Amino acid sequence: MNAAPQILSEIDQADLSAFREAVGRYEPVVLRGLVRDWPAVGAAATAAGAVDYLARFDRGRPAEAFVAPPQTGGRYFYADDMRGFNFERRSGPFGAIVRDIAGLPDRDDVPRVYVGSAPVAEVLPGFEAANPMPLLPPPLAQPRIWIGNRSEVSAHFDLSDNIACVVAGRRRFTLFPPDQVANLYVGPLDHTMAGQPASMAPVKAADPDRFPRFAEALASARTAELEPGDAIYIPTLWWHHVEALSPFNILVNYWWEDAPAHAGRAFEAMVHGILAMGDIPAERREAWRAMFDYYVFRRGGEPAGHLAPEHRGILGPPTPQLRERIRQFLLRSLGRG
Repeated sequence: MNAAPQILSEIDQADLSAFREAVGRYEPVVLRGLVRDWPAVGAAATAAGAVDYLARFDRGRPAEAFVAPPQTGGRYFYADDMRGFNFERRSGPFGAIVRDIAGLPDRDDVPRVYVGSAPVAEVLPGFEAANPMPLLPPPLAQPRIWIGNRSEVSAHFDLSDNIACVVAGRRRFTLFPPDQVANLYVGPLDHTMAGQPASMAPVKAADPDRFPRFAEALASARTAELEPGDAIYIPTLWWHHVEALSPFNILVNYWWEDAPAHAGRAFEAMVHGILAMGDIPAERREAWRAMFDYYVFRRGGEPAGHLAPEHRGILGPPTPQLRERIRQFLLRSLGRG
């Protein structure tokens, strides 16, 4: 029998110091009642109220909807042949799509529809000022809105930290630590449903013969169910499976990065590592692992600490000149194929 996921820890109010502590620990946490005072949360007690409230800010901007047939059960995923997906994308005016979603009956034979990651500043100008995020200053993270009926999104990770706020409906989050990646049976890195790779194993009924290690991932998982007004902090690279449990759901999320502005993209660096080292002999890969541990992950301390600052080369302080030197070196290297 699979072990039940642990219940995620909580912060009971918008406590900035407690939130910063959680971020420093690189631990997800439920922010219970974080946005309960948002006017949007109060208006969204009913689907009709939510539609009327959002209409105040709607300027007719286009949006994209993800539409899945009823037989998917709301699980947005790959098609059986893995060449495409079990849903289609349709564009239309944001407000019209929201009204259509709110009007769908709560039955198994209706399609599943959601608007995903629509920039609030574009589709609902003024919403952010009326519903401010208490933990993040506006320049740091721009809100995005997600609206749909019942749905299930496979476990995936984000490349940024994330605060997700439930405005309407209930959502269940199941989170997996980054070190469980080998037990999640991840799909293609470069053929994805919405940007990031996703787990192929269904959380609710994973076949133990096809996904034998997934039980270990579940034993390390953490879960939380959020009501309107609640939020959750999900650190970057934490895998999260998300279920929208109500007939009408609204979520607003904020992605932000605490990496230096000059930093490169770690995901692209990993993909280049696959190209460079994925097919070399195992003993040489282990040798490169030692090099990465020393120079990149710095498990032995500062790798250039024994050198005078003027002799540290690319390991020196990241000045604009040094960053450009590294960038040009990488461009020349990639250009050679």
